[in-house]
Amino acid sequence: MSGCIKWDSDKPLKLSKIDAGDTGGLTEEQARAKFLTVSEELSELQALMYGAGSHSALAVLQAMDTGGKDGTIRNVMGAVNPQGCQITSFKVPTPIEQAHDFLWRIHEAAPRKGNIGIFNRSHYEDVLVARVHNLVPKPAWRERYKHIANFEELLADNSTIIIKFFLYISKDEQESRLRKRETDPEKSWKLSVADWHERSLWDDYMKAYEEAIEKTSSPHAPWYIVPANHKWYRDLIVSQAIVERLRPYRKQWHKRLVDVGDEMKAELASSGVNGVSTPSNGNGKAKGKDKAKAKNAEQPEAA
Repeated sequence: MSGCIKWDSDKPLKLSKIDAGDTGGLTEEQARAKFLTVSEELSELQALMYGAGSHSALAVLQAMDTGGKDGTIRNVMGAVNPQGCQITSFKVPTPIEQAHDFLWRIHEAAPRKGNIGIFNRSHYEDVLVARVHNLVPKPAWRERYKHIANFEELLADNSTIIIKFFLYISKDEQESRLRKRETDPEKSWKLSVADWHERSLWDDYMKAYEEAIEKTSSPHAPWYIVPANHKWYRDLIVSQAIVERLRPYRKQWHKRLVDVGDEMKAELASSGVNGVSTPSNGNGKAKGKDKAKAKNAEQPEAA
């Protein structure tokens, strides 16, 4: 298999058949040029969603250690207004979190309407780490697939646009990145004995990822398997996938902004405040001399 894979097959997933080093036939120069264009559209869509306030978006990032979650967040989300973006990194559950169901801390971090939420690791750790390390009995983690699917359906029913990414690197690439950390003063702080221990469980983790993706990918919460050995290709694919998920809402969000703007201008006009432009004719077109002003009002503020 080659390129980014949106998983929607009934067949068993075999990650070993996917080339983590694939670049979709693109050179680094071509990919970086495309990334700049896609980033501009992502910025526009995020501004529209923020202004409209009718939907939220949730991007879930999962990967093995050194898989590039932090770099993806830094590079892809650098295009959007920070006011409309919230990032949550899930670590080992605290005692309080462990005293609740496994989704308790996740639901609290779900993005509010208008925002893009990024999960750096997520509720999927409870069917990955919990499974590989036998933290809970097998019947318990298997039951969690259903709970996760129901939870994501709940979010989708409440206007959250969900997209999930598995940043897939090869075992050899992981070793290379771990060794580079030892010689890079700016990255050596990330060194951990646990990373090498987890690496010894690679095959177990691949099986866990395969089943998690198979069991929980759906039309409203799709999984994307991203070849991530090349960071420049990874960033392009993630940004493209997010844009493709948000793009169908562009007209709806734009109309919402126009309608809200008209409502506010009408309210101001009725209050007797001077200098208020005339509301549009209902389809986003301003009347007469106020057309230019109404056009400016359609655009959400960046800050």
